[in-house]
Amino acid sequence: MDSIALIAAHCQVALRDNAPLILALFMAGLVGSAGHCAGMCGPFVLAQVGARGELNRLSGATLLPYHLGRGTTYIALGMLLAAPFGLLSRLPQLHWIPVAMLVAAAALFLVQALRGWNLIGGATPGFLKHAGGLFAKPLGWRGYALGVVLGFLPCGLLYAALGAAAATADPVAAAAGMLGFVLGTMPMLVAIGLIGHGAAAHWRDLARKAMPVIATVNAVVLLAMAWRIAGIA
Repeated sequence: MDSIALIAAHCQVALRDNAPLILALFMAGLVGSAGHCAGMCGPFVLAQVGARGELNRLSGATLLPYHLGRGTTYIALGMLLAAPFGLLSRLPQLHWIPVAMLVAAAALFLVQALRGWNLIGGATPGFLKHAGGLFAKPLGWRGYALGVVLGFLPCGLLYAALGAAAATADPVAAAAGMLGFVLGTMPMLVAIGLIGHGAAAHWRDLARKAMPVIATVNAVVLLAMAWRIAGIA
């Protein structure tokens, strides 16, 4: 019981201390999914909905096994990255690691902002355009497995989120941050499954304008956390 109490206390502290980061990652997922994920992951969602052929469109479009699999990959990556940083950062000579990770994550968010303002380029991998035919029957465990695999697709927004999660140097906080990111990305992807790209595109222009601002705000939040951890007055 004492062990459970200690774990619960640690989780409470980790969530409290990292609440700004968790919220920032949720907002990044929420806004970024409309402007970025809709183009990259939308075809996968539509391919799965079409392959299911279910009468219950609401149930089919939510693709819960797929999102659970995707979330499993994101959360696992965040925890795996945070754990070693947590151990290393306890060494006096390596106490700068969380600060460096936060600054790196802030830089990745700024890159997303610059791309959103068309100040730098960024291309979607070509194979994504031809992957729709790979999904025959994405039901049950197949849908989950598909989400796990697609969770490893290259994505600048995901890299920024993982960098921020790893910078917590705490697997619990990293898991919560990546869960927030996953939950943020779900509404747009579910909407795409329900109403298709055509209707979802109505929101994409607004999201594309908002995403650079949100990314910049996230970068500022992460830099402020780095400043605090570094103890700079």
